[in-house]
Amino acid sequence: MSDTVPLWRFDGDGDVYDDAVKEKHGVLLYYKFTPPIADLNDLYSFYESNCSSLGLIGRVRISFQGVNVTVGGRMSSLEKHIAAVKENRMFDGTDFKLAACEEPMSEKVAEECGFTSLSIRIVKELVTLSSNPLFKAPAISNVGRHLSAVEFHSVIQNAGELLREDPIDSGKIVLLDARNLYETRIGKFETPNVETLDPGIRQYSDLPTWIDDRVEQLRGSSILMYCTGGIRCEMASSYIRSKGDGFEKVFQLYGGIQRYLEQFPDGGFFKGKNFVFDHRIAVGSSSGSTIGKCLICGTLFDDYSSRCRCAFCRMLVLICNSCQKENAKYVCELCQRHEKGAESASVDAKSYSDRSTTCHLGHCSLGAVPQMDQLIGNSLRLGVGSSRKLRILCLHGFRQNASGFKGRSASLAKKLKSIAELVFIDAPHELPFIYQASSLHKPVDGELYSQRQDPPSSVNCTKKYAWLVAKECLGQKGGYWERSEVPFDPLQFQQQTEGIKESLTYLNTVFSEKGPFDGILGFSQGAAMAALICAKKGSYNVPAVDFRFAILCSGFAVNLAGSSKGSINIPSLHIFGNLVGKDRQIPAQASLDLASYFEEGSRMIIQHNSGHLIPTMSPSIDDLQTFLDRFV
Repeated sequence: MSDTVPLWRFDGDGDVYDDAVKEKHGVLLYYKFTPPIADLNDLYSFYESNCSSLGLIGRVRISFQGVNVTVGGRMSSLEKHIAAVKENRMFDGTDFKLAACEEPMSEKVAEECGFTSLSIRIVKELVTLSSNPLFKAPAISNVGRHLSAVEFHSVIQNAGELLREDPIDSGKIVLLDARNLYETRIGKFETPNVETLDPGIRQYSDLPTWIDDRVEQLRGSSILMYCTGGIRCEMASSYIRSKGDGFEKVFQLYGGIQRYLEQFPDGGFFKGKNFVFDHRIAVGSSSGSTIGKCLICGTLFDDYSSRCRCAFCRMLVLICNSCQKENAKYVCELCQRHEKGAESASVDAKSYSDRSTTCHLGHCSLGAVPQMDQLIGNSLRLGVGSSRKLRILCLHGFRQNASGFKGRSASLAKKLKSIAELVFIDAPHELPFIYQASSLHKPVDGELYSQRQDPPSSVNCTKKYAWLVAKECLGQKGGYWERSEVPFDPLQFQQQTEGIKESLTYLNTVFSEKGPFDGILGFSQGAAMAALICAKKGSYNVPAVDFRFAILCSGFAVNLAGSSKGSINIPSLHIFGNLVGKDRQIPAQASLDLASYFEEGSRMIIQHNSGHLIPTMSPSIDDLQTFLDRFV
């Protein structure tokens, strides 16, 4: 946890920092909504050139709406960056929030916060108010009225006394926190005179639903909104005002909590610490107040530096040093409320740490599983640093099943057992069994005849499944024998393009009931399906699907025509046989084409010479482990 540091306003009017401060490191935050930007590439080039030359790290997001920037570096470099930005009239009136701080103490925290390198991306929205692509974002011109830190403080202090130019009804003032639960746990505005509404949401995109459910409760109120630096209130206040009559009096804290703490160093009405999305983790006031509590024992505690997370939803949780245990898994208050975990917030999972799980969701009964065992079996993350494992959902190839893929992947699971748990599931489309008739026979008398062969018994046959099927096979029932009149066609995967909707719906159920997962691994047709899920992740038809990386083995592209090359923005690892490797089922070029749909800076390619399989020998397995280490 970082020490409390002052926030500095750079106004470009000749402010001079002392030499000691100039050589310190700092963090700079700013955003700017603008009229539609015609050429995003020019702006991208500016940030790439300027930030790289100044040695800045962090995140820059650019859209037609404007920019959202959080970067770090030496204070002198950050000052130069601000000066360069201010040369563009588009940024007139921008509030540059510059804070001096120490260098990151934890490389792990810095990496998780995106503060080990520079990431510049062109995005659709600066902040995503809803993950539903059909959601129409409100006009940013209809935002709530900005209140300075002093005005905001005065309204709270006087509990609704009239502002000179705009009266606020003292009987209906509410404070609305637009941040996530893990942020509000450690700091929020508190005053006996004004009610503070904490939505208790996991992510910002859940806020519109919370607002929709409370429209009548909020109607007619004077709503004072706040967030970390202001940008989330811009969108959220616009959304509230779009509700029409009764929502005219919506106000927001200009510059967010950061500017308020600058104006009121003792914290004023803000209690606790301000969660920030960089290596500082949180910034407090001179009062040193703590309002956060350990999830397990309830002791006052607000240090997120251990990065403990909920086993189900991956949200950060507060676990004090005394309650942190090796191989423990934690369940956040939201998941406990929705009965996803056992009564206890922490479970000893040591005896389960090395197992792989096979799920036959939709194809057989899971039976009655004790709640505690279900919690452990379905949990995602171990509670403390090095002891937690990644949980990876594995999708088998065409005419395979979970059990068979698990058996073929036993060596892989063994090599990765210290860092990953592999979860295998059957695909939703059951296939018929295939047999071929015997060839022509020539008896002693020289006459040719075809020997009739009845289909084999299906009593002991293992069911086979697929993610995608040929058009004529869609809707077929499995479990019977079908005679094939033609030999194996190595290009049959090109005809298997139907059944995507059913597979997407099925996987959404898997993520909802058996997730969450850190990543997804697909082999052959399973890799094609995994790529489709990557392209659809976050869309309205798979709302439960969420993961951080994809591993695509011997993959190929199916129905990705709606995605442009380099547009799938998720870290990906592509493993396939090279030309020497002679993968007789999926050509190397097909796997290369699939890789081209993923963002170039986030994809990694491993080629091997072992054919149609997932290699488990060096150097391939070493490269795979290196890729996974980024997410542990």
